Amino acid sequence: MSVFGKGIDKAEVRLKWDPAPFGTDPHDLDLIVAVHAAADPHGAPVQLVHFGRRSPDGTVTLNRDSPDGKGLGWDEVMTVELSRMAEANGRVVVGVAIQQADGRRTFAEVVGPRVQILNGYEVLGEEDFTTVPTATAATVGEFTRNAAGLWTFRPLVRGFDTDGETFAETMGSA
Repeated sequence: MSVFGKGIDKAEVRLKWDPAPFGTDPHDLDLIVAVHAAADPHGAPVQLVHFGRRSPDGTVTLNRDSPDGKGLGWDEVMTVELSRMAEANGRVVVGVAIQQADGRRTFAEVVGPRVQILNGYEVLGEEDFTTVPTATAATVGEFTRNAAGLWTFRPLVRGFDTDGETFAETMGSA
């Protein structure tokens, strides 16, 4: 999907969930973005932003991070500046992982999880994880650069049953 044939310059990824029920361990979800080389779009990521604040080149920034889903609005927000990415980068995969520090937890066990991907005010993708209830992590979409150098988006919902670090390294694989 592109806007006026110009491609997508900048996207915002937003994640929210409700706090865990009283007396239970908090739920901690994390946004993860993997940037892949155009020459190897399904290989190891050349940049990985998770649990940190920013990619080395400054094109992916975690603006808000929540350890428990408490608060109003979106709990985690990440900005992806596609137009500033090096030409060598051709694919960006967006995912969500549930922290597993307190034992295995799936999306079905998290109250009200939801992710939204925007281009300005246009919603490119939205997911509530009901299609992957037994997963502990999931990809939710991907941006790809076409031959003209324009970025497009497509939803890519795929569940994983793994820890966050393994998910981050493998979420963009074929």
